[in-house]
Amino acid sequence: MLNWGNQFNICCFLDNNNYASSYHQNEAILAADALDTLSCNAGNAFPALQQFHDQHRDWLFGHLAYDLKNETFPILHSDNKDGLHFPDLFFFRPRVVMLLQQDHVKIGGWNMDAADAEKVYTQCISLTSQVVPHTPIGALNAHLDRQQYLHAVKQLQWHIHRGDCYEVNFCRENFIEDINVHPLTLFSRLNALSPSPFAAYYRADHLYMACSSPERFMQKKGPLVISQPIKGTIRRDADAATDALRREELFRNSKERAENVMVVDLVRNDLAHTATRGSVQVAELFGIYSFAQVHHMISTVTATPDPALPFTEVIRQAFPMGSMTGAPKLRVLQLIEEYEQSRRGLFSGALGYITPEADFDFNVVIRSILYNAGRKYLSFQTGSAITSYADPEREWEECLLKAEAMKKILESKE
Repeated sequence: MLNWGNQFNICCFLDNNNYASSYHQNEAILAADALDTLSCNAGNAFPALQQFHDQHRDWLFGHLAYDLKNETFPILHSDNKDGLHFPDLFFFRPRVVMLLQQDHVKIGGWNMDAADAEKVYTQCISLTSQVVPHTPIGALNAHLDRQQYLHAVKQLQWHIHRGDCYEVNFCRENFIEDINVHPLTLFSRLNALSPSPFAAYYRADHLYMACSSPERFMQKKGPLVISQPIKGTIRRDADAATDALRREELFRNSKERAENVMVVDLVRNDLAHTATRGSVQVAELFGIYSFAQVHHMISTVTATPDPALPFTEVIRQAFPMGSMTGAPKLRVLQLIEEYEQSRRGLFSGALGYITPEADFDFNVVIRSILYNAGRKYLSFQTGSAITSYADPEREWEECLLKAEAMKKILESKE
């Protein structure tokens, strides 16, 4: 599916890597070959998306970049360095959609009959891997080195102590310029090293993303919306007994639990703007989930949106997601712009799909390598939650931990 889709200039491949969840609907999804596209920046992007869906009533795949914050909160702006230049919003209507479910695959598309679907299936089966040998890249650059990062964290804590905010998600960019890579190879390596339930390979002409996200932003299925914010991380251990102790340590960590509660309260508030009265619920609090390199603390918040509202309003009121901003949201968005040195763009935005019935499912774009082939610019960002009792050195180490898998596949030959 992935190799077949990559022959087109625009495609989106979503893979849950067989993670068990009652909310997952497909093992993998592929959308390929755009019939129509929508590309726009913050200003009127959400109404444009609603109109695009109303016009076609079809499957749509694409992304919402972090800088749509400037539409959610019109007093905001984005002036930091941007080497990638992803549009703030991009969606496409695919000619072909493939849904992989257990032991069968559903193939459908525009003007497609059973013979056409069989042809696509045969082509997929016959393709050989497009993964090519990877040449290790040179040294990564960053706009924030260790000392600058530590200084910025202390400054953010000063804002917290004076009452400007409670928690700030603070990130730094790693990048390399004038680099040629094979994005599909990067995704294949990343997905093998760090399989995640919201992994994605995304191509929009010369713009690419290889994503190993563990986090769901928001899903709507029928009358129910869920959001599953992550706050709380600890490194895994190769020894099973020690690893079990790590899980327990994370669950009992008062700092991580406090951060998780803060983001849960923020998500509850975000969903309440569009929910029917009394429908916002916390379905799970402090769930501990295991991934390839880390354990995460994940909570689940559910709500029933007002059926009279457009689906884009449900997304807009919750965007950007609380796990990647902090609280209160408007003030921390201002502080993020002030203290971070790079435009986030697609990083900490969302990638996913909208169905013809206006259901949707979006991940949080983290643990992702972004690449602009036209500019030969490659980038990935990592961050952590800054609170009043955060240790700046440990927050720096958390940023490095989250970057390990991406650095490994970029810097090593095997």
